[in-house]
Amino acid sequence: MRWKVLSVTLLIIAFLPLSVFATIASSSEILNGIDVSNWQGYIDYREVKNSGIDVVYIKTSQGNNIVDAYFRINYNNAKANGLKVGFYHFLTARTEQEALQQADFFASVISNTSPDCKLAMDFEEFGDLNIEQINSISETFLERLKQITGKEVIIYSDAYNAKATFGRNLAEKYPLWIAEYGAEAPSESNWEYWEGFQYTSQGRVSGIQGSVDRDKFTNDIFLSNTEQIVQSGNSENYNQDTAYIVQSGNTLSGIAVQYGTTVAELVTLNKIQNPNLIFPGERICVPIKGNFQNEELSTLGHRIYTVVAGDTLSELALRFRTTVENIAKLNDIENINLIYIGETLKIPRNSE
Repeated sequence: MRWKVLSVTLLIIAFLPLSVFATIASSSEILNGIDVSNWQGYIDYREVKNSGIDVVYIKTSQGNNIVDAYFRINYNNAKANGLKVGFYHFLTARTEQEALQQADFFASVISNTSPDCKLAMDFEEFGDLNIEQINSISETFLERLKQITGKEVIIYSDAYNAKATFGRNLAEKYPLWIAEYGAEAPSESNWEYWEGFQYTSQGRVSGIQGSVDRDKFTNDIFLSNTEQIVQSGNSENYNQDTAYIVQSGNTLSGIAVQYGTTVAELVTLNKIQNPNLIFPGERICVPIKGNFQNEELSTLGHRIYTVVAGDTLSELALRFRTTVENIAKLNDIENINLIYIGETLKIPRNSE
């Protein structure tokens, strides 16, 4: 009788839908990681490294011409402190031609860098594209990126789209970095294995103000070829200037290092008489390399604040010595009487 019960149980398990099973790690060696963008502001990577983080994925670019304002400093400082670095591009293409253009742009932005991890495509806002178009655009972007950089690539996707949108054809060609918050393991997807697993957007890591995405990565995330990415023939480079608001403690030499320029260039560009004398709140022009616009140029001096119970914009404005209007404009808030617990806000640091 017990054997019959066991047989029935095994039969039921055999016919359970695959959705009860999870996408599993590609190897048993798991590394601690984060992924960051301008939302985190300035990061102390020495503290990040000391807190046990091994891998950091850095947002570099978005669309056809937007570069994350903190890309270069994040890359330089993460590398300097011994972290393994990966890059991701936020894809907005609506045609295969745009996918090619954005792959070229991504490659241009990361030229002359030496990433350690596979280059990631973050495609999550599809507009009115159908599934066939989404998959075609994705493959076009990924294949072009591989061709012009000589690097392996990976798809970042939430668990739903890893099952319902990105097809098995993509799953057979490219590895997966999957996002599913609050889960012990990612749900079933069109991939058998994951190389990256983003499990929360509310992580806390020493050296970072506010929340940050936390990830687990397997050692398969690493590139087989970590040589420097050379400038591709499809990429163009120009110099563009942006305004930087001097903070307390800033020096011209520090700003020059942060933005990959020289003190001499800053002095010439801004007609500075004494390079040892700059003032908090002063605006100086900083040359930015690349045929792009810098994302969040007006917010280079912001801090990140996570809303808690009882917060209001007027109270936050008073606390941080700014105005409701400034916070609302910086965060695209339409109703100044409506903010949410857990929401991340940018606060103008130069106003503190």
